[in-house]
Amino acid sequence: MNKLFNILIPQRKKEQVGLPRRRKKSKVKIKNAEEIAIMRQSSKIVATVLKEVGEIIKPGMTTMEVDTYAEKRIREMGATPSFKGYYGFPSSICISVNHEVVHGIPRTDKRIHQGDVVKVDTGAFFQGYHGDSCITVGVGKKIKPAARRLMQAAEEALYKGIEQVKPGNSLLDIAGAVEDHVMSYGYYVVEEFTGHGVGQDLHEEPSVFNFRTRQLPNVELLPGMVLAIEPIVNAGTKETITLDDKWTVITSDKSLSAQYEHTVLVTEDGYEILTDRNLV
Repeated sequence: MNKLFNILIPQRKKEQVGLPRRRKKSKVKIKNAEEIAIMRQSSKIVATVLKEVGEIIKPGMTTMEVDTYAEKRIREMGATPSFKGYYGFPSSICISVNHEVVHGIPRTDKRIHQGDVVKVDTGAFFQGYHGDSCITVGVGKKIKPAARRLMQAAEEALYKGIEQVKPGNSLLDIAGAVEDHVMSYGYYVVEEFTGHGVGQDLHEEPSVFNFRTRQLPNVELLPGMVLAIEPIVNAGTKETITLDDKWTVITSDKSLSAQYEHTVLVTEDGYEILTDRNLV
């Protein structure tokens, strides 16, 4: 089985879960000016929530408390959480701690501790369109140098990929830039999960991969495409394991993992980061 799944699709057969109504994937969709204007708003909501989450996370909080805050803020801004109910996912955020890679489910009995590396991924559905983004937060003041280095490498890799976004370039240009930067640190890109197009569906074509591959179409970038670019970087092996909850993915060697994601528009001469937290 091809294991290159979009980032919020669990590694299990679709017939095992009741799927929500969603449009069938088709060709890459080019957004018009009206659609882009709405997506700027949905993405701004996501950016605002993640900026606030990054400021409030502290030792002693439960992961469910973070989810409750994020959902409340998404709804206060007139949107609905993109993730809640998607393929049966129970919460508004994915929150993955330390060696958890993606899809961590918020829990009332899971507390955040000093020095934890916490990934928070969320989306907002506003007037028919989604925004999607992820941050990694080092909790408290006692972050180990190894954790800081991994987070730095992952965030830099995201921006190295974004720098390749312009008409005429392709997905392989993004993937190569991400992969080369991650490898320069001696880390590993997780290959089972990819980025994706974003729009009326949370996951649209194309799959935005973070490593050089011929297994997925190498799409040429055109103005009006909107992409979720999201490298996932492990300090140890790239291999992962899905836990019994069928959602939470961990590194097979229990090494740390970091992830960053932005929703990015391909413009006439480059790119626009729609989920830029510096603009909210």
